[in-house]
Amino acid sequence: MSWSTVVRIIVGVLSVMAIGLVGFIGLLMSSLGGSHFYSILSAVAAIGLSVLVIARLIPRISLKWLRVFTALFAAGLLIAVAVHEGFQAYESRFALVKEGKVDLMEYEPFADRTKAAKLREPSKLSLSGDLPTIDGATALYPLYAAFVQATYPAGAYDPYKSNVVCSGTEFAYERLMDGETDIIFAAAPSKEHIAMAKRKGVKLELTPIGREAFVFFVQADNPVKGLALADIRRIYSGEVTNWREVGGKNAAIRAFQRPENSGSQTMLQSIMKDHRLMTPPKETVAEAMEGIIEQTADYRNYPNAIGFSFLYYATQMVGNGEIRLLEVDGVQPDRDSIADGTYPLTADFYAVTAGTDNPNAKALLSWFRSEQGQELVETTGYTRTALVR
Repeated sequence: MSWSTVVRIIVGVLSVMAIGLVGFIGLLMSSLGGSHFYSILSAVAAIGLSVLVIARLIPRISLKWLRVFTALFAAGLLIAVAVHEGFQAYESRFALVKEGKVDLMEYEPFADRTKAAKLREPSKLSLSGDLPTIDGATALYPLYAAFVQATYPAGAYDPYKSNVVCSGTEFAYERLMDGETDIIFAAAPSKEHIAMAKRKGVKLELTPIGREAFVFFVQADNPVKGLALADIRRIYSGEVTNWREVGGKNAAIRAFQRPENSGSQTMLQSIMKDHRLMTPPKETVAEAMEGIIEQTADYRNYPNAIGFSFLYYATQMVGNGEIRLLEVDGVQPDRDSIADGTYPLTADFYAVTAGTDNPNAKALLSWFRSEQGQELVETTGYTRTALVR
């Protein structure tokens, strides 16, 4: 075997190792950064290296052209990285309102320095024995964490791995219907959840425990201070596409939405009436073992953006000073306008069961609507249900 052949074999082996290293680094950066850009970049780099290796092993190909190709290929990769990082830096200037990203551990019952609200006097209900398993919406976790802190025995109730967890509205309803939990705290079920309950032969029982405002928000510098409910419907149906049409600047409206079956998306669907909801902005993401998928883009307060959520989540759990709540039909959303019914987009939220046989569930549901339960509703930052005043 000639020395030239040995050298080419060594170069080939080292090149294959380099390709593998590039692929590994790309996957690592993708997993750490939450972006699929570097996975794609690593694949392109690996293909380029493969071309170089194959070309280098063919004697007839000029070394000069290989150098030119290498220089151009490397320059292209560097430009791609620079453009991507520049865009990420631009994106980071705008506040992101992403439901589900709040640190729930801050509200964990009985934890040191928990933010969960406390009663002024000992609870009249003290549970023991078979404790109901609880789940619910992200925005309602601070409330049911306070309920647990008042009525359950002291202990560890991790919001991700205990009998009191928070998996979000969509999955909480699914877990309830599958018999994995006794009580969930959520907005009214979506049409899909109602259909799912029917298929499973499950009856959802909704106990109103408080009221909340459904709110819309824009960037703080947006000159539009409020919208008519009719205009909100027209925006989210795609009939109104420019802020100029509703008293703002000449700029296209980017109307963000939330994932299907989330509590806030279900509320948006319910207020649309005879207007058909338009297709929401999408973002392309990559998830392990599932390839590239698309999901609803979360609100980011670009100058032309509008988004929505519930009042407590938007003002207390996120509390972002870069967004401003809009008046609806001339009424500012706050606890007073929720209580007196003047704000037009208010809704009950519920403790939902599906035929639980837990011996403590009935007493707990009743306590939620008692004076002490409603005290915690208000102390947490919500409004008492209209049926308990």
